[in-house]
Amino acid sequence: MRARIFQPSKTAMSSGTAKTKGWVLEFMPETAREVDPLMGWTSSSDTQSQVRLSFSSKEAALDYARDHGIDATVLSPTKRKANVRPGGYGDNFATSRRGAWTH
Repeated sequence: MRARIFQPSKTAMSSGTAKTKGWVLEFMPETAREVDPLMGWTSSSDTQSQVRLSFSSKEAALDYARDHGIDATVLSPTKRKANVRPGGYGDNFATSRRGAWTH
């Protein structure tokens, strides 16, 4: 069985970084998906591709993979710099604002 170990990225719908601190072990699909001729749904006989295990650290995920004989590939995360303005959102409504509000 092949798997990948990675740290999930933040969702595009949120600026927060919740659920991005842990590590995930996810199995790679062994068979291709096929289209059901009657309903048109895509399906697969591979049930391992539905398994997604969460771990608190990369070492814990690697230990689990080694103990269970799983060939795991570690994908290193690309970290983004935090985009935090000094004043933040509240600075838009400050009484000491120098310019006129244009919007």
